[in-house]
Amino acid sequence: MSKSAIEPMPVNFSNPFVRYFAATRPAFLMATLAACLLGQTGAIYSGIQIQASTAVLTILLALLVHAGVNVLNDYFDALSGTDAINTERLYPFTGGSRFIQNGVLTPKQTAYFGYLLLGAAMLGGLWLSRQVGVGLLIIGAVGTLIGWAYSAAPLRLNGRGLGELCVLLGFLGVVMGADYVQRRAFSLQPLVVGAPYALLVTNLLYINQFPDRKADAAAGKRHLVVRLPLQKAVLAYPVLAGLAFTWLLFATAIGKLPMLAMLSALPLLFSARASWLLRRFAARPAHLRPAIQLTLAAMLSHALLLSIIMFWKTP
Repeated sequence: MSKSAIEPMPVNFSNPFVRYFAATRPAFLMATLAACLLGQTGAIYSGIQIQASTAVLTILLALLVHAGVNVLNDYFDALSGTDAINTERLYPFTGGSRFIQNGVLTPKQTAYFGYLLLGAAMLGGLWLSRQVGVGLLIIGAVGTLIGWAYSAAPLRLNGRGLGELCVLLGFLGVVMGADYVQRRAFSLQPLVVGAPYALLVTNLLYINQFPDRKADAAAGKRHLVVRLPLQKAVLAYPVLAGLAFTWLLFATAIGKLPMLAMLSALPLLFSARASWLLRRFAARPAHLRPAIQLTLAAMLSHALLLSIIMFWKTP
């Protein structure tokens, strides 16, 4: 794949603030914003009075962590060489931000920036933990470690087939952290609320790995899509979507969520369509862009619908 006009190039980023902001892949930070929204509306549904200042600070710190993880993932993927040799990428969804490969930032600049973002998030998290409790410190530390270890040497968890687990736990942690800041205690409620969303985010990571499959295999990045035969790898996508639906059905059946929450399962129709497209085009990743977009739509619209329903049905 040649450098596309839509990919970042140095001429488009003469302003350093815009350059570094764009390097965080801000559009994809919506996933963390949605997770925070779920955690906070889940707390409201439990009868917790939300504090606006800590709610906003929680979102900002979670976004900083996600941004730092995005930037460091670019850095470590550049070190492994997978992004440089990826000719089947579907920018901006797969193949990294292209900031290093297209000369917008150097690897050293990328690494420094990523660690700066994580450092700022850690300092803010320490202060917030003093206000709301040590539980937030535990959630934040585990989440940051998972995000870093996802692609960082020597752990490189995604390359060892553990990337899906990292994303699942990471986004559950965001929902739990947003809930904890308001509740100031651990609860099962954010797990109930956040599990379907975390599974759908995991599906986004999973489908994004199909266009990157050949490059990742060549670079020794052996995630599940590389490890499994292609036709078997395809089957994991509907399984994850099915688990999200099953969890939501179970949570409403036992009264942990209002029955109206089943309406938030409607976006899984997007997942069903994406699953069909993946089955058809897994071996021809150039045709997977619509499936990736449908997966993104499924996870974000589910989070928005469930958040609205919980807020509306607050006892």
